[in-house]
Amino acid sequence: MREIEQSMAEHNTEGASVRLLKTVVMVGMMGAGKTAVGKALAAKLHVPFKDSDAEIELAANMTIPEIFARDGEPFFRDKESQIIARLLEGVPAVLSTGGGAYLASENRTLISQKGVAVCLQADLAVLWSRVRHRDTRPLLRTPDPYATLKGLYKDREPLYARADLIVVSDGVASIETMVDRVIAALSTRPDVLEIS
Repeated sequence: MREIEQSMAEHNTEGASVRLLKTVVMVGMMGAGKTAVGKALAAKLHVPFKDSDAEIELAANMTIPEIFARDGEPFFRDKESQIIARLLEGVPAVLSTGGGAYLASENRTLISQKGVAVCLQADLAVLWSRVRHRDTRPLLRTPDPYATLKGLYKDREPLYARADLIVVSDGVASIETMVDRVIAALSTRPDVLEIS
């Protein structure tokens, strides 16, 4: 934590001109805060916010759980990759992805080539506290959702660790503080964030 705070102090963007050069792609587990932090980050950087799940739902005219139920996860993942590739084109933006998007090697490669992957890393207790009362997570529609989440966490964390940048989401920090942490991480990448 002290390293992040020191980095934030060194790279204070208040009053500075900040320009995003590549799309920031928020990755991580469900419940890590990708959408909430991503929206606030986009607002602070004055760039568009995009959400791959929302785009998939719009294209299919169905919710993610409905797509999973009707067409299955492999179909969904294929469409997800197509949508992410499309959203990485155009002006730099902040893109929030679904929890499983970063698992596919082709997505990881494309994201790092065309943008920068920022993993919001939260521990299992934080994630469970955020997703336990929601019915919008098709992968957690199991007899034991906590055990399912724990298994997903164990399987996925090594892949999320490959992200270009990792920012801790401790479940205590405000969204504004999380945005500052992400900007501090981005400021270490002059190819992504130009500060003058």
